[in-house]
Amino acid sequence: MAAPTGDTAIRESSARRAALLTPMDAGTAPLARAFYDRDPIEVAHDLLGLWLVHVTRGVERIGRIVEVEAYLGPHDLAAHSSRGRTKRTAVMFGPPGHAYVYLVYGMHYCMNVVTEPEGSASAVLLRALEPISGLRESASGPGRLCRAMAIDLRQNGHDLVSRDLYVRAPESRVPFTTMRARRVGVDYAGHWARRLLRFYIKGNRHVSRP
Repeated sequence: MAAPTGDTAIRESSARRAALLTPMDAGTAPLARAFYDRDPIEVAHDLLGLWLVHVTRGVERIGRIVEVEAYLGPHDLAAHSSRGRTKRTAVMFGPPGHAYVYLVYGMHYCMNVVTEPEGSASAVLLRALEPISGLRESASGPGRLCRAMAIDLRQNGHDLVSRDLYVRAPESRVPFTTMRARRVGVDYAGHWARRLLRFYIKGNRHVSRP
């Protein structure tokens, strides 16, 4: 059976997310590692609406995550890990809850969060943020996101269960509808290019335009 190719709406599961946002993760604290130690599709879905925080040089930058893509591991031909473990992809093969940052086209940085147990080599790409605080430019698109959040290769391998670069629960929750679509720029990946592994908040104007 052919995989569906159109956008598909799915409702946010607040109960599932609430179970992972334990009291230790309440308020301004980073999410626990258990949040990331799961299937990348679940993590991608549950990242929407949460806040990405980067504190650098005394400046706190915060953006609401509104678009992500899941990369399922070495068997996913669109994932960097499908080419095996290299110096570049070593972080993907490491433990969950770390940042995998890489450079594309020699000019744009992209940030992922590593998911599942060590060795799984799966991750979720952060594609777009809605500015909350400290962002002076657009964060729509993975390259713009990293530029706006002052993220580069110095953050590659960074532990997200930290106090300077992390994901946290928002101060208040706003209901939304999650959409699914094809990932961007992976036409080379055969049938994997047709998988609906991009997730975004319906109607949010900060979602990127592929």
